[in-house]
Amino acid sequence: MHRSRIHWLWLAAVALLVVAPWAPVSATPVQTTSQAELYLSQFGYLSAKFRNPTSGSLLEKDTWEKAIMEFQSFAGLNVTGELDSDTMELMSLPRCGVRDKVGFGSDSRSKRYALQGSRWKVKALTYRISKYPSRLDRAEVDKEIAKAFSVWSEYTDLTFTAKKSAPVHIDIRFEVNEHGDGDPFDGPGGTLAHAYFPVYGGDAHFDDAEFWTIGKSRGTNLFQVAAHEFGHSLGLSHSDVRSALMAPFYRGYDPVFRLDSDDVQGIQALYGRKSGGSSGGGGFNPPRTTSRPVQRDPDSELCSLPKIDAMFNTADGSTYAFKGDNYYKLTENAVADGYPKKIAEGWPGLKGNIDAAFTYKNGKTYFFQGTKYWRYSGRQVDGEYPKEISEGFTGIPDHLDAALVWGGNGKIYFYKGSKFWRFDPLKRPPVKSTYPKPISNWEGLPNNLDAAVQYTNGYTYFFKDDKYYRFNDRTFSIDQSDPPFPRPVAHWWYGCKNTPSTFDTLAGTDERPAGDDYNRGSGASSTWTNVSIILFSAVLGLVLKFQSA
Repeated sequence: MHRSRIHWLWLAAVALLVVAPWAPVSATPVQTTSQAELYLSQFGYLSAKFRNPTSGSLLEKDTWEKAIMEFQSFAGLNVTGELDSDTMELMSLPRCGVRDKVGFGSDSRSKRYALQGSRWKVKALTYRISKYPSRLDRAEVDKEIAKAFSVWSEYTDLTFTAKKSAPVHIDIRFEVNEHGDGDPFDGPGGTLAHAYFPVYGGDAHFDDAEFWTIGKSRGTNLFQVAAHEFGHSLGLSHSDVRSALMAPFYRGYDPVFRLDSDDVQGIQALYGRKSGGSSGGGGFNPPRTTSRPVQRDPDSELCSLPKIDAMFNTADGSTYAFKGDNYYKLTENAVADGYPKKIAEGWPGLKGNIDAAFTYKNGKTYFFQGTKYWRYSGRQVDGEYPKEISEGFTGIPDHLDAALVWGGNGKIYFYKGSKFWRFDPLKRPPVKSTYPKPISNWEGLPNNLDAAVQYTNGYTYFFKDDKYYRFNDRTFSIDQSDPPFPRPVAHWWYGCKNTPSTFDTLAGTDERPAGDDYNRGSGASSTWTNVSIILFSAVLGLVLKFQSA
């Protein structure tokens, strides 16, 4: 009996350690090396002994630089190994109190979403709000909580039913200070909320001292924090994808909130995809691991001349390639039936021969051609377009080669010739004076790109002529895999028959190379990736020259 008590006390302690979401590190910004040292030790980048400044422990330079680099890599910053202003700024943001290395990552790719290791054994879950916030209307709170749960049910067969009395699977309470779980709240601006993984009960507690708001940029948005907390209640830990809901950093109110594909892949890894052929309006389709099926020949021009003008994802998760006046919808491993189609018919008012395109996190798609650009909401032009690039994207050149929204930091990147620009619409000016920078900073990428896209599996892909490159956002270089990159785009993306799978093997084979990570390199080389990360952290010479915060 004594041993049993110790066991459950230990589990409770672990629960409090790993699921205290959205807790700021301190009320003051990180401005000194000592503060950064405490931060890094608190979140698992340094040994816990460095949390005590009076311990007398000496921190080796290599250990310090490795810790900084690992944090910068996880957070999507420029990996320099130096405590620069961008790094301290991010350390000062409100964030989750959990260590960043909790749970285990997907086997199919380098660490992105993480699963805590427990899940509910049923899919029909119940919840109740046993204690409401003191300053919000109860009916409005009910709606926001239900909406937060629906974020996860949209992509799975999970259902959430509100009840007025116990027992329920997930109990929700708004509390202040000490509230009986040994993890007291600290008033406005500190810990926002905490939740428990399924193995610990799944309950979610919110600090009632916070200024909770609904549908406003002021205060703390209840819906978004609740959706994050319920991710923990369902078994998700934190993601290192900055745009993911399950990322540790609180990013404020988003009026056009959409669940990131990384969150979708995480929840579907726990509970499966939504049945009935629906995955939330297009959603995320995990890469298949079966052999490549024989496809009907796509447009012969696309197979014989695979060079394209642009590639982008739409707000519903579909992927399109543009070439001349035509566009093609891409499936997981080929061109969809019924394509190509005319660009002017798919996007009325848009011309062919597009230079670049991307869909921003507001759901709008932007197309660039020559000196002009268009903005579309779905398939309809969104206002008076075209407009001059110099008018809407100050600091960005005309006649672009490629553009994308990079998942490492959510910023927009433009490529032309041998240079690239980073555009942040929230900053003034939106392009820093240090740009443009050489594309060679993206190690292994060629100049004069044709297209770029962050695909729905979380990887970044670049295209030039008949080749494509998979870029590893964590090592900031072309990914290592077998077969190696670049690969023939006609075989892997367009499903063209009688095309080689590599540039090193005999043409015409449809055999899947041994050990290959099928479907555009979706990540079976994760072991190599993890080794690369360790080596990258140890070798101080591999330092990027571009900033990405």
